[in-house]
Amino acid sequence: MTTTSTTKKPKTGGEIDSFCTKCKLDLTHRIIAMVGEVVKKVECKTCGSHHLYRRPKSEQPPPGVRATRPRAERAGTTGGSSKGERLTAAQKLEREHTQSWERAIAGQPSSAFSAYRTTLSFSAGELVRHAKFGDGVVSRVLDRQKIEILFKDGPRTMAQAQD
Repeated sequence: MTTTSTTKKPKTGGEIDSFCTKCKLDLTHRIIAMVGEVVKKVECKTCGSHHLYRRPKSEQPPPGVRATRPRAERAGTTGGSSKGERLTAAQKLEREHTQSWERAIAGQPSSAFSAYRTTLSFSAGELVRHAKFGDGVVSRVLDRQKIEILFKDGPRTMAQAQD
């Protein structure tokens, strides 16, 4: 990434050369979004369009030569896990929620569930039946007017004791 002044680091509000997707030219752009030190979104100073930062064509390597940007910059992260690893972590969390929900609900008669209403007060461990989300268990009381209910598709923050 090259800024119009090569001695300065890019910063939000600053200027940078970028390939404009509308003008189809390398032009000066204003930086409007960054993640860490990586420019993400720019605004063309010529046509005013907003788009993702694209390295100027004059700076791109010739065809067949691989870009040498660090992996973290290519992924748009500051390092760590790849998209596949993050997805796996999300799937593990979802699986844990589903297993917790199944353990709490398993074998419970329908009479054990109370209908969810915002006017009622609930306590942790109580079984509820919601019209839209189905059967759930109160996993924790957040405060006097909020609870977290674990449904099959994951936890949701819900209202309680509303007058």
